[in-house]
Amino acid sequence: MARLAALILAVFGLLPIANWIAGGHDAPWYGARLRLWSIGGAVVVATALAVGCAVRQRPALWPAGQWGRLAARWYAADRRIDGLLALVAGGLYAVISRVIFSAKPLLTDEIIQLVQARIFASGRLWAPAPLYPEFTSSVHLLDWGGKVYGQFPPGGPAMLAIGTVLHIEWLVGPIAGALGVYVFARLLRMVEPRDGVALAALLLFAFAPFCAFLSGSMMNHVTAATWLLVAALALAVATRSAAAVPRAALAMGFAFGVAAAIRPLDAVAFALPAAAWLTLRAMRGGAPHLRALLWSGLGIAIPVAALLAVNAAQTGHPLEFGYVAMWGRSTGIGFHDAPWGAPHTPARGLELINLYLLRLQLYFLETPVPALLFATTALALTRVLSGFDRYVLMASGLLLLAYFGYWHDGFLIGPRFMLPLAPWLAWWTARLPAALAERRVPLLTQRMVLTGGITALAIGGLLLAPLRADQYRRGLPIPRLDADAVAGTAGVHDAVVFVRESWADQLAVRMWALGVSRVESQRLFARMDACRLDQLLTDVERRGGGATDFLPPARAIAAELPRLVRLRVVGDSMIRLTAGAAIAPVCLRRIQENQAGFTLFTPLLLAGKSGNLFMRDLHARDSLLLQLHPGKPVYLLVKDTTATAPLRLLPLRMDSALAEWRTTK
Repeated sequence: MARLAALILAVFGLLPIANWIAGGHDAPWYGARLRLWSIGGAVVVATALAVGCAVRQRPALWPAGQWGRLAARWYAADRRIDGLLALVAGGLYAVISRVIFSAKPLLTDEIIQLVQARIFASGRLWAPAPLYPEFTSSVHLLDWGGKVYGQFPPGGPAMLAIGTVLHIEWLVGPIAGALGVYVFARLLRMVEPRDGVALAALLLFAFAPFCAFLSGSMMNHVTAATWLLVAALALAVATRSAAAVPRAALAMGFAFGVAAAIRPLDAVAFALPAAAWLTLRAMRGGAPHLRALLWSGLGIAIPVAALLAVNAAQTGHPLEFGYVAMWGRSTGIGFHDAPWGAPHTPARGLELINLYLLRLQLYFLETPVPALLFATTALALTRVLSGFDRYVLMASGLLLLAYFGYWHDGFLIGPRFMLPLAPWLAWWTARLPAALAERRVPLLTQRMVLTGGITALAIGGLLLAPLRADQYRRGLPIPRLDADAVAGTAGVHDAVVFVRESWADQLAVRMWALGVSRVESQRLFARMDACRLDQLLTDVERRGGGATDFLPPARAIAAELPRLVRLRVVGDSMIRLTAGAAIAPVCLRRIQENQAGFTLFTPLLLAGKSGNLFMRDLHARDSLLLQLHPGKPVYLLVKDTTATAPLRLLPLRMDSALAEWRTTK
């Protein structure tokens, strides 16, 4: 089993298989990374050889047993040192959250989950839908059937809701990450008999750049991974002796159930082998082990029952998640049409697994050599596996198999779908020196390998990880902007603030408002002239129609297959127009507005201090919203590409606005 795992890591983690499959996903950066690995490998090998030569000449330069003595002191300090290490790691994650990610949710997934968290914190499972949802619609946010809620499983937002109540939303990820470090420390003390290996694995996991950066975010992968570690710790307690431990089995089931409420696929991958292990013990050990198995079932049933209840309240069916209600059954695993993009096939699944493992080589430790090389070698050299080793390998294999069948490329802040593998990869990385010793590799060679690993980590920590941090710090600038601060500086309060978005986004939400599904609207937008789409939407809106009035003519226009060209304007490359066709005046106006500057509305779902209502600007349709808020001052929020201030608030003169709306509607 270990050698099979090593073979998978070697083949899919080192070879550019995705580049060899025609079409689909690829890794265009592989050549550049291979050159870096070559240069970095030369530096690492040269350093290892130099140290090896020096130690061979003067053995006293490498005193034996120092790491073992340090690890023994760590083991003896027990919970105190584990808590201190977790606190240090959590502090690092908090700094990352504040300095690199601006203590804000920057990705759409984070934003929508925080919106849902605030709904939960208000004591509701969903918020009432507005009369005109197009002014506050967003991708991943359901706003029909009288309800507004996020598409994600409720467990992740529930974790964030704790931060909302305590006014520390930005600290939820760092705290969860720190708890994961503490739980992993307790687990290593049980499953790893060599103190030096355990301490090395703990430090690698706690301070791996991949884990640290994700722990500084608000993504739900961190909380899910922490609960999976809690479940693994409880499983280790439940199986460490011949006696049954029902309380540990109950805790294990509960932790798996909470993880399932956050990320169901990850939880299933790690819960199935655990259930199989407890079942085998029940078959062999009789009634006490059977009771433990039943307790684990009760534990998992409690949070899963809550998950199903929330689903039923939101979507109307306990087994239907929000993302299924929004995008359809094609969101599930399997080989079929995807909600967007090309259909998912086994070839694309292989490409994705290849990309995930290739990216882990880069992002996990940020080393100048492949980061999984030590773990791969340790797996290949291992002779004997413990029961817990087999559990980890089976669960990790199931996770890869699950994402082989999942259509979406989970790449943000690294290959985030692979975060549950991080503690086990750190563990196997730390086991390489012991594996070399067990194989009776010469001591000098062992020390050279260890020197190479330390050198790679040092280069990564001092040079490459700071570069990645700077990349993240400079990325996604628009969600970092503080519209509430802009309004406060301008003295704007209790106002309606219309937010100027791109023309492409305006067209999308107008289709949603008619009742067109997210999937259908994306497909139509990609195949239609934006100006004709705008004109058709305006006609249907003027007549008070809906999806049944819009879809037949829209599909007919899309079926004409006109020769569309992308219109390259500032910040928006999604607009397509028919080549050579005349552009209507209202469409020229929208193009000019795009060129003048626009911002994103989704981050402003979380804004609204001082009584301000942030709403999407939809031009003539704005008059519908203003009827609901008579007497309020009205402003327009724009991102001006020519101004020094990133956001500007412009007072909207209603007489001028009404005159313009009459001429352009």
